[in-house]
Amino acid sequence: MTPSGPSRRSTGFLLVYALANAGGVIGFLPLLSLLLPIKIEAVAGEARLGLFTATVIAGSIAASISNVVAGWLSDRSVAAGRGRRGWVAGGAVATAVSYGGIAMATTPTAIVVATVAFQAALNTALGPLVAIMADEVPDEQKSFTGGLLALSNPVASGVLALVMSLGPASEAARLALVVAAFAICIAPILATRTHLLPAEPNAPPRAALRRDLAATWAARLLVQLAGAVLSLYLLYYFESIAPAEPRADLAASVSTLLTVGFVVALPIAILFGRLSDRLDRRKPFLLIAAAVTALGLSAMAVAHDWRAGAIGFVLYAVGVGVFLPLQNAFSMQLLPDPRHRGRDLGLLNLTNTLPSLLGPLLTWLLATPRDFGTLLLVLAVLAMVGGLLLLGVRNRR
Repeated sequence: MTPSGPSRRSTGFLLVYALANAGGVIGFLPLLSLLLPIKIEAVAGEARLGLFTATVIAGSIAASISNVVAGWLSDRSVAAGRGRRGWVAGGAVATAVSYGGIAMATTPTAIVVATVAFQAALNTALGPLVAIMADEVPDEQKSFTGGLLALSNPVASGVLALVMSLGPASEAARLALVVAAFAICIAPILATRTHLLPAEPNAPPRAALRRDLAATWAARLLVQLAGAVLSLYLLYYFESIAPAEPRADLAASVSTLLTVGFVVALPIAILFGRLSDRLDRRKPFLLIAAAVTALGLSAMAVAHDWRAGAIGFVLYAVGVGVFLPLQNAFSMQLLPDPRHRGRDLGLLNLTNTLPSLLGPLLTWLLATPRDFGTLLLVLAVLAMVGGLLLLGVRNRR
C-alpha cells in the first residue's frame, strides 16, 4: 500500500534523516576502526589487544546505559510536546567535546576514560535520533528508509579514507576532521520539525509483538557480533594475513576497502528496501542478507593473503550492509507501545553495544595477533543462525 495523507514523509526528509544517521556513524566508525587502534598501538605496543579490549568493554557499557537513558528521557520530551531533537543536539555537542579528550589522552587509563566519555556522549545523540524514525516514518516507507541508511557506512568510510590520506598530519587534525564531518551531517535534521505518526489501527496484541521483537533482538545480536569484531579488529586481521605490508600502507588500504565494501552494498540495500516495501515482505530479504554475511566471513577465515581477505570482506560488507538497516526498520514495526519507543529502541540498541562487549571477549578467546581464522568461522555460523531466527517472527512478514 502506498502511504498517503499527513503521515507520508517526503523524500527530502528521508534523505536528511539518512544524512543524520550517516553523521552518527561518522561519529564512531573512523575512530573505532582505525584512529583509536593506531593510538592504542602507539601507547601499548604488543599489549595492544589487551588494552583495546578493556577500552572497548568500558566504552560499550557506557554506550548501553546512555542510549537507554537518553531514549527514555526523549520519550518524556515527546510526551511533553518538545520532541527529541534537543537531545540529539545536546549529545552532538558533547560528542565534539569528547573528541578533545581522546586527543589529549596519552596513557592507558586516560584512553579508557576518554573513550567512556565519548561513548556516553555519542549515544545520548544516537538514541533519540533512531527513535525519530520510529516516530515519524510510516511503516510503508520504513524499509526504503532503512535502505537509505546504508548510505551511512560508505559516507563514514569515505571520511575515514580522507582522514587516512592526510599522511603525516597530526592526530588532532584527523580527529578535528571527523568532528567537522559529524557536525555537518547532523545539523540539517535539527532544523526540521517533529511530525508524529497517527496511532496504528488494528495493531497486533502487545504480547505477540514482544515475542516477535525478542526474536529480532536475538537475530541482530548474533549478526552484530561479527560487525563488532571487524569494526574493531579489521586492521589487526589484515596484519595477520599480510604481515609483509608496510604498516602505513596497510592502514590506508584497509580504509579504502571499507569504502569499497559499503559502496557496493548501498544500491543493493536501497533496492531490497524498496522491494520489501512494495511486497510487504521483509524476512526473505533479511535471510538472503544473513547468508551472504556468513559466506563473506567464511571466505575471510580461510584467506591467506590481502586479495582473498579483501574479497571476503566485500561479501561480508554487502550482506551486513543490507541486513542491518532493513532489520532495524523491521524491528521498528514490532515496537509494542508508541509511548516508549525511545526506551524500547535503547534496549534494542543493546544488540549494537553488547556485541562490543562479547566480540572482544570472543576475539581474546579465539584469535591471536597472527590468526583470526577460528574466530571468523564461529562468527559466520552465528550470523547464519541469526538470519534463521527471523523465521520465528509471526506478526510481520
